[in-house]
This record gives sequence, C-alpha cells and structure tokens, in this order.
Amino acid sequence: MVSYAPRPQSTPEPMVDRDNQQFGSFQQRHIGVTSDAVQEMLEVLGISSLEQLINDTVPQTIRLTSSLDVPDAETEYNALRMLKAIASQNKVYSSYIGMGYSNCITPPVILRNILENPGWYTAYTPYQPEIAQGRLEALLNFQTLIIDLTGLEIANASLLDEGTAAAEAMSMSYGVCKNKANAYFVSQDCHPQTIDVLQTRARPLGIDIIIGNHQDFDFSTAIFGAILQYPASDGTIYDYREFTQKVHVTGALVTVAADPLSLCLLKPPGEFGADIAVGSTQRFGIPLGYGGPHAAYFATKEEYKRQVPGRIVGVSKDARGKTALRLALQTREQHIRRDKATSNICTAQVLLAVIAGMYAVYHGAEGLKQIAEDIHQKTTTLAEGLKKSGYRIKSENFFDTLRVELGSKSLESILQACEVKKINLRIFDDNAVGISLDETTSEADLIDLLEIFAPGKQLPSFPPSPLLSRTTPYLTHPTFNRYHSETELLRYIHKLETKDLSLTTSMIPLGSCTMKLNATSEMIPVTWAEFGNIHPFAPKSQTKGYQILFEQLEAWLAEITGFAGISLQPNAGSQGEYTGLLVIKQYHESRGDTHRNICLIPESAHGTNPASAVMCGMKVVAVGCDKDGNIDISDLQAKAEKHRDNLAALMVTYPSTHGVFEEGISEICAIAHRHGGQVYMDGANMNAQVGLCRPGDIGADVCHLNLHKTFCIPHGGGGPGMGPIGVASHLVPFLPGHPVIEIGSEKSIGAVSAAPWGSASILVISWMYIVMMGASGLTEATKIAILNANYIAKRLEGHYPVLYKGSNGYVAHECILDLRALKKSANIDIDDVAKRLMDYGFHAPTVSWPVAGTIMVEPTESESKAELDRFCDALIAIRAEIALIEAGKMDIQDNLLKNAPHTAESLISGEWTHPYTREEAAYPAPWTRDNKFWVSVSRIDAAFGDRNFVCSCLPMDAYSE
Repeated sequence: MVSYAPRPQSTPEPMVDRDNQQFGSFQQRHIGVTSDAVQEMLEVLGISSLEQLINDTVPQTIRLTSSLDVPDAETEYNALRMLKAIASQNKVYSSYIGMGYSNCITPPVILRNILENPGWYTAYTPYQPEIAQGRLEALLNFQTLIIDLTGLEIANASLLDEGTAAAEAMSMSYGVCKNKANAYFVSQDCHPQTIDVLQTRARPLGIDIIIGNHQDFDFSTAIFGAILQYPASDGTIYDYREFTQKVHVTGALVTVAADPLSLCLLKPPGEFGADIAVGSTQRFGIPLGYGGPHAAYFATKEEYKRQVPGRIVGVSKDARGKTALRLALQTREQHIRRDKATSNICTAQVLLAVIAGMYAVYHGAEGLKQIAEDIHQKTTTLAEGLKKSGYRIKSENFFDTLRVELGSKSLESILQACEVKKINLRIFDDNAVGISLDETTSEADLIDLLEIFAPGKQLPSFPPSPLLSRTTPYLTHPTFNRYHSETELLRYIHKLETKDLSLTTSMIPLGSCTMKLNATSEMIPVTWAEFGNIHPFAPKSQTKGYQILFEQLEAWLAEITGFAGISLQPNAGSQGEYTGLLVIKQYHESRGDTHRNICLIPESAHGTNPASAVMCGMKVVAVGCDKDGNIDISDLQAKAEKHRDNLAALMVTYPSTHGVFEEGISEICAIAHRHGGQVYMDGANMNAQVGLCRPGDIGADVCHLNLHKTFCIPHGGGGPGMGPIGVASHLVPFLPGHPVIEIGSEKSIGAVSAAPWGSASILVISWMYIVMMGASGLTEATKIAILNANYIAKRLEGHYPVLYKGSNGYVAHECILDLRALKKSANIDIDDVAKRLMDYGFHAPTVSWPVAGTIMVEPTESESKAELDRFCDALIAIRAEIALIEAGKMDIQDNLLKNAPHTAESLISGEWTHPYTREEAAYPAPWTRDNKFWVSVSRIDAAFGDRNFVCSCLPMDAYSE
C-alpha cells in the first residue's frame, strides 16, 4: 500500500463547541466579502440589493424558480465526519494487480511539503513565467528524468494518464507519418485500458486499429504507426529491435509504452529505435487514488518538437541575461492553432509531475536503481517459489510482474485464499493470474503470496539476478545528486515554492479560470488511506465507499446542471469537451445520421473547442459575433440552415466567452435543435450559473464541468483537473464505458480515460464543497461572484473601458478590460501591464483572450473586498504610470512598465540609470512594503528560448562555480 507520513486515524477536532453552536458557517468562510462589504459594493454600483443586481444581470427567462435539491449545508467538522464514514466502507487490500498501477511510497517530506502544501497546489498554469520559476524548474526536472530514462531527446511537462498519452502518440504518428496509411498496429500485450482508449480515439478519425502479436505481424499491411508495451502487460520483457526496424522500413513510427521504473534496469526505448515513449509516472511517489490523478509522460525525437501535445518547459534568458524558464513553442497552444491543432490537450498534471520529479531528485539514480533491483529480486524469488511448487510462469524474462498459469488448481480456490489474506491479484481469462510487485512489498508479503498458491511451502533463498540490459547512465545532472537528505530536499522544495505566486500570496484574477478558495477541509480527505490506497481495478465489492461518493456527487451535479446523467470519467476539461462531442456523434450514428459532421462554433470560443471537434471527426464552421460580443444570431441561423442536413452540434459557452449572459441563449439552442443538431455547452463559466440557472433547462444537451474551477479542485500549477460531463436523457446510453471495470451501456462510446472514474481521489474535494455549502451557499457564492466582477468593472471603467456588458449594463462573473488604445497613446502592450502587476504582487488576469489587447478579470466569490480594492488600486496606479508616458513625463521605452518586473538584483546591482527611482520600481503601493513578493527573474525572452531550444536541465558545466 502507499505509505504516508504517520497520521491519526480519528477525525480532526471540531471547529464548533460541544453544543454544536457554530463559530461561523463554512459558507461564511468560503465567501470572502462580509454583509457590510456587500452593501458598500452595491452602493458603488448604485443599486439597492444583491437580488436586483442578479435580476438585472441574469435573463429572467432562464432563471431557476426553486432552490437546488441538494443537502443542507454541514459544518466542516460534520462534513469530514460524514465523509470518513463513507470512506470506511472502502476495503484497502494489498493489490498486486499491476496493469500500469503500483503501490508506492510517497516520501513524507514530499507529501507534507508539496501534495499537502497550498503554496504548490493553488498556483496557476505558468503562462506568466516570471512568477512561476519554481514550478517550471520542478517540471524541467521531470522532463529531464523522462529524457534520461527513455533515451529520447525531448519530453513534455506531463499528460493526463498512460491511456490518453498513448492516444496522443497515435494522433501525432498519424500527423507526421508520410506513408499515407490509415491503420495503426496495437500490440495485444498492451494494457487493456490503453487499447480501449486507443479504439475510442481512432473510431471518429476513421483510423483502423489492428490488434495483434508483434512477433507475427504481416508487414504487407500498411500502417502509419505501432505501439508496444514494455514490459508487456503480463510482465514479459520482449526484444523489440527487429520489429522496430521493420516498422521503420515502411516509414511508420514506433511508440513504446514503458514503465519508467523498469527503465532503470532495461534498455531505454530510444536505444532500440522507438520514436515516441509514453507511460505513467504514478509509481514515482504518487498515490493510487483509485485511478488518479497521476502524471503521464510523453517523450520523442527533437525533430517532432512542434508536434508534441501539451506543454514543454524550455530554457531561455531574462532581460539581464540570467537563465530563466518558460513554456516553449507557444504556437502549439490550441488557442492559436484552433481547428489546425493535432490535439486539444493544453493541460497537464503539473502537481503530480512535480511529485514524480521530486521523487527522482530525492532518490537519485542510485536510489531508483536500488528500488528497481529490489523489486526485481523479490519478483524473481517469488517466481522460483511458485515454480518449485509446481506452477508455470509464462516468461523467464520479467521485471516486476508474473503471469502464473494455475494448471489443475482452480481459480476459485486461489481467490478464496486471497480474500482471507486481503490480497488482490489480476485475473486472466484462461485460468491464470497476474502478480505485480512494487517498492512496498516486504518479505512477509512474499510469504503471504506463496502461501496462497502453496500452503506450507517455504520461500526459497535465491541469489540476486539483476537485469543488466541497461548500460547508459541516467540522472547525472547535479539536481539529482544534491538533495538526498531530508534537510536538503526540504530546503530545495521551499526555495522553489518561494519563486512562485500562488493563492497563498494574493488573488489570481484570471478570467475563465476561476481561481477560488481550495479550502483545507476539502483537501484533507485526499490523502486518507481509504481513498488514496485503492487500485483502480480493485473489485467493486471493496470500493463501496467510492461508489457512494460517485452516486451522491453524480446526483448533485445532475441537479445543479439539470441533466439526466453524469459521467465522471473525463479527467480534464479538454477531455470533457471531447467526450461530450463524441457522445453527440455516437447519438447521431445510432439514428443512422452518420453524415452529420458539421460543428458550429462561435469565433470567440476557446481554442480547445474547435480542436475537440476536429478530434471527433467533425468539420468546424465558425459563427460570427455581433458588436456586443454575443453570438450573431442571424449568422447562426444562416449557417444552421445552410448545413441543416449535416449539422451535428453547436458549441456555446455560457455566460458567453465575453463574460456576459446572452439574452438570446434559448433561441440559440433552439436554432441548433430545429436544424437537427445537438447543443454542447462549455462549462468553463459554470461559476456564474450554479443555483441561478441550469444548462439542461436552457437547452443544452451536453455540458462539461471543470471541477477544478467551479467545484474547488485546485489547479495545482496547471493540473490536476476533472472534466465530467452531464447529458440529457437521450444521450445517457452513450456515456463512457470501461473494459476492465464494467460501467456504461452497450451503446457506450468506450473509454476516454485510463481509469473508470478518471482522477477519482480528488472528487472528494468537490463532494466536500457541495456538502459544506448546501443549496443556499452554492447559490449565494454565484451571486457574490457576479457582484465582485461588477464591482471591479465599476471601479475600473473610468480608467480602462469595459469591453462588453449586458443590456442592463452589467457583466457576469468576469469582465474584459480594453487596453488596446494604450499601444497608440503610450506604446504600452498588454504584456507590459501584466508584468508590472507582478511588481504590485499580483498575477495578471487572462491576457489577450478572447480579444487581443484586453485582459479578462474574474475575482471569484472567495476574495474579500479589501483584496478586490487592492487589485483595483494596483491597476489604477498602473494607469497613472501610463498617463505619465502619454504626457511625455516618462520615457516611452525606459519606463516602469517596459522594464517590469523588477527583481531585487536589478535594484541593487550596477549603476541605476532609469528615469524613475528604485523605490518607484520596487514599492509602487503601500502593501508592497509590508509583504513584498519578489520575482526571481526579469522579463523573459521567449523568442531566444525558441531559437535555442533546450527542454532539460542545463549541462554539467553550467553548474560550475
């Protein structure tokens, strides 16, 4: 089982007295503004009540007429107690199931200081790299780990899970292979969940999946790529060199799905010709969590760097020539490539990749090799014991997994013995079982395992037999050789943490990203053993607690959205988009409408929308927006009419991408329905809907939910996330299924994630949030989110134009500030404002999206009025600094904004030649004197990094004194 730091089993002491009289409800703790502050903000807006604001903002035609049917709010203490009772119904067995998931030990120093640390889990995606150098360095470590282990040239900063990483490899192979083949070979020895995800992804693209034995594949069949499992799912280690050479002769690409720990002993995929390597780093200190979240990896050759899905951290330099990190090759991002994107993945599992990378930093090459050799030795010892007891082991070449042929022994008797010892094994269809060992396996565990098969037999003493096929060194960089003591690692982790701006520092006002409170009480259950130590393929009889959690959460989310069914499987918002559209496609095909392939998407949509549609085999047709930023209904009508015979779907975001409740939304949905299409609603802005209106009532057929936004799962520096979907009743039969754990119907689209319920362990966060807020709290949170956004818009409208408003002059839960005129008046770009905000201690809002030259601000409901005012004061002060440039009182190039952000080093070293003071640069507002967040690097030169592409730790000589 996963090992954690010692932790009491009892529930924490209550935050209430013995008579259960509350000191303060959770609702009051989650919502940042007080009742007095609400009145002050309403006065600024010139209205008398919060209800008036909501009535003037949300169209009456879509308003809910009754409260949500979810439980009344519970205190934090009671919610934890209730969840502990549910968790106790899970049975934590010793699982030797394998299939890409292993028990592991999370070093306590990493558990406490990263996984349980809000300084790490509340940060945002590092799009503003100057205030994300800590995470970026940790991700560079992760990339270096993967490059070293796989023997390939570049790696990305993680993907969602092994199954979807394999699907991304297939898509990339399809895009870069020049032989025009339409078939993809999948080894029958791949994990079954990977095979199923590949089939799901291939079907809408018309790719033919060939599942077979790599040893006898007929190469007269043209393929564009192939994928192999290394070691195979049943544990066998094959020599893939000859097969790889034959694939390359045809011009196709080879992907190897490899267990990274085995690569400490086995020949790296890059050394036997693999073009791509994928896999999961879960066993590098990441809890099982009933399937996630875990960090997948993706490595390939440098020639494919612009086709790699997801993000790559690259090395560059700042304005002072100092080494600095940022996300490289930004043109791969989907908001730029849109329907030309080869993937809709613009997310990662950053928090988990940080953990995996830090696990490698902690252990180093020798430590990892020792862990791998110990596992292999124990597996060899068990194999000898089983063979001496009369059992046949399928392969003599293995790392940590054995396929045991039972012969005359009945499977039922083995399983009965397993139940007595609370052990789970993998079950094959042909009277065989699989046993996968891990770093937690002890000698006592080996004795228990042997006793199951051969009662009374002694464990043999067997000499070490290390695998010696790997000869190349790995993890030679200083980072992996300096921090092996806890003191050193603790300081390293803390040093990186202090380079990052997270919610522990200030509000992160990102439009469309909802960086709200991730309450401690919501996070506590994530590391409970009853949730963290369960294998995703454990029998359902052992996971009754999880099943209760899923059932309740699905019911509440269905009520909140107005839908008939929920799937929790998609483990990112991008996956939710893809899944929702795939369900729509499957629905049309079930009716014989296989020709329906047109997807109407507003021009303002996020780039993942068109990318997802293309991945589903749809053709994107753009719909224009009017001068107010709303969908142009006449253009929509015309295009729906034009494509009525082939219309599959309309994708909309509500409130709109421009931060406004479009009054024509019901008619927009009706137009799609009248012309035979289905309506997919992007749930990115659900934070403005909960308790006020519901997608299902408005007219949507599908909606994905970003649980890492509206429902409080933290962003983790760019992941984990969850993107479940809700669907109307006619689409329920098509929701995702799974090949290992039986879920879904016969009409299911198949698996879209490797695990049946995606990243199951973090669903406890959203469960806690809903239980502690209750119906009234959830609704009040939405109202306050709308109030806060309108308050900011009102305070700033005299300084920056608010680009879009509703018919009554109000925005939804976010507002767009127009900075475009500043380029002409003062030569100030949007990035100049974003970087200057860092000097004031703030993360910039969303920049240049959905309109170039603007910033989109979303304050959420969790921030106090004091924090909102501080943010507004910062932007107002920056506008005054710009006015000095406009008036000719500040140099148009050498000024506070162009030189931002200012580091401490830049202020104290060398001669000060700027036409402003050090004090103006460093302490632009009163609060910066009390609590200054110092950036560690100056403005980064992204173009330099792309011209000199490096995505791993710098070479040894860069560390010389």
